[in-house]
Amino acid sequence: MSYLIPSEFVTKMVDAGESKIFMSTRDTLIRAYMAGAILALAAVFAVAISVQTGSPIFGAILFPVGFCMLYLLGFDLLTGVFVLTPLAWLDKRPGVTIDGILRNWGLVFSGNFLGALTVAVMMSIVFTYGFSVEPDAVGKKLAGIGEARTLGYAKYGVAGWFTIFIRGMLCNWMVSTGVVGAMISSSVSGKVIAMWMPIMLFFGMTFEHSVVNMFLFPSGLIMGGNFSIMDYFIWNEIPTVLGNLVGGLAFTGLTLYSTHVKTAPKRSFVARKEA
Repeated sequence: MSYLIPSEFVTKMVDAGESKIFMSTRDTLIRAYMAGAILALAAVFAVAISVQTGSPIFGAILFPVGFCMLYLLGFDLLTGVFVLTPLAWLDKRPGVTIDGILRNWGLVFSGNFLGALTVAVMMSIVFTYGFSVEPDAVGKKLAGIGEARTLGYAKYGVAGWFTIFIRGMLCNWMVSTGVVGAMISSSVSGKVIAMWMPIMLFFGMTFEHSVVNMFLFPSGLIMGGNFSIMDYFIWNEIPTVLGNLVGGLAFTGLTLYSTHVKTAPKRSFVARKEA
């Protein structure tokens, strides 16, 4: 599998974060747009499989195909740049600023949203024969997901909002581990295996992913879901984005960086110095 040791792939993470900060606006938007679109198609695929088989686990097992495709093609998700770009700043790479990081996050969010929204509209046309009939079973399932994961949280108030935040944290712990998985190996098969495992876990546990939700909820609204755009942003997208940011950085980016780049001295070395 051509496995890279942690000190090698974590250095690649820092290099990747630096590269994304200095990427042109054009390239950043194109790569983010395509990432959002491909991940949205994977979400449709997974929901359709769950409806057809009656078992969500099959959708979770096969959903990572979209994630693997987009990262092998070099596209970018918001959940990935949340983790990679701050590492370049922590590593004091020349020219890396907080403004540059925020610019990257804003462009990737916009590109991801536009890509996911495009697929939401296209698939809504497919599910309704150009809005001439009622949505099919998959379309109705998407509408139900939108309601359950907005109004279903809203009825619990602050506790519901906090629950989404925590689910967003757990999600990007796994998704960002998948991003790292793309750097763990120099072979395609190794990358795919390393990406597949954590992405399957996040989808199977129905954690909250900001980019997947950029497809699910607009699609649910188009398909007749009984919730509003404001419900979507307040009771899902905003806490999910914040949770994704905190979870990815805290559990993946900072932990890997602190122990594999900024390593502490080994005990035996410290002991010899003191002697």
